[in-house]
Amino acid sequence: MGFLSYMLCAILVVSSLVHGDPLVPAFCIFGDSVVDAGNNNNLPTLIKANFLPYGRDFVMQEPTGRFCNGKLAADFTAEFLGFGSYPPAYLSEVAKGRNILSGVNFASAASGYYDNTAQLYQTMTLSQQLENYKEWQRNMVNLVGTDKANDTFSRGIHLLSAGTSDFIQNYYINPILNIVYTTEQFSNKLMNYYSSFIQNLYHLGARRIGVTSLPPTGCLPAAITLFGLGSNQCVARLNQDAVSFNNKLNATSQNLKARLPGLKLVVFDIYNPLMDMIEKPTDSGFFDARKACCGTGTIETSFLCNERSIGTCSNATQYLFWDGFHPSEAANQRLAQSLLQQGFDLIS
Repeated sequence: MGFLSYMLCAILVVSSLVHGDPLVPAFCIFGDSVVDAGNNNNLPTLIKANFLPYGRDFVMQEPTGRFCNGKLAADFTAEFLGFGSYPPAYLSEVAKGRNILSGVNFASAASGYYDNTAQLYQTMTLSQQLENYKEWQRNMVNLVGTDKANDTFSRGIHLLSAGTSDFIQNYYINPILNIVYTTEQFSNKLMNYYSSFIQNLYHLGARRIGVTSLPPTGCLPAAITLFGLGSNQCVARLNQDAVSFNNKLNATSQNLKARLPGLKLVVFDIYNPLMDMIEKPTDSGFFDARKACCGTGTIETSFLCNERSIGTCSNATQYLFWDGFHPSEAANQRLAQSLLQQGFDLIS
């Protein structure tokens, strides 16, 4: 993104904050644990984060179900867009009445493009998230009328984060998958699901969609522990798979834009900003990029990251990762700044 676009983006954000109006009418979120704001709290799954130390640095220092010590990158993005509150988790008691007018969070930790990934962990599949979105649309029509609702659907931003769980929590550990499919074949399968999801959103009236790339999955603390064969270094094979997937994601997205008139579809590069922080943590103000804050910092996530986890750091701002899979609030803030810069087309 050039300097001029960056300045225009900054001017739009400042203008929205001054006038008290968000840049877009709604912000809807789909995907996995990187963006789940608490939907899994209400599901019969072990993949939850509604207990301390999760949320210890969030508003009121209370856990909400976010897989972080504080705010997610999506929370910072909502702030940057000028919203006075965060999109409520769809399954929460809060997601009712006028609270849903400016968008809802449908994401579910351990979900992925491949519905079988979520089914393994008894969480919400992306297909179910889409059905919930349809129900939200019907509720919106009832609340504000067809014309205003349709305007909200078309001008609102839709953010999708998926793919990491498909690889880390399914393909790499599932012999049924990794024997039947090569990595390339599996990523092609995921691309088909991604393409269908975007087309379904488009046919429901969505026109501004952002999708995050895979991060450097081989550098996640838990991935190094699980797949690093005793090494303390990033797992090159996993990172190569992520780069290959991201190349396909970009190509598929370009194809979708060419075929769907009026679609604004932005692929947010998470890989390179996060890799920069991993390779040069001190340049971004971090003390540690290998060890996560929670527990031993090597594998803990979800129920393994709890108040009794021995060794949990006292100051998460020094750590790039909060638990074995998820960035800290400080890292999420930096990632959100990068998303804002890359997503100018979605708000212009």
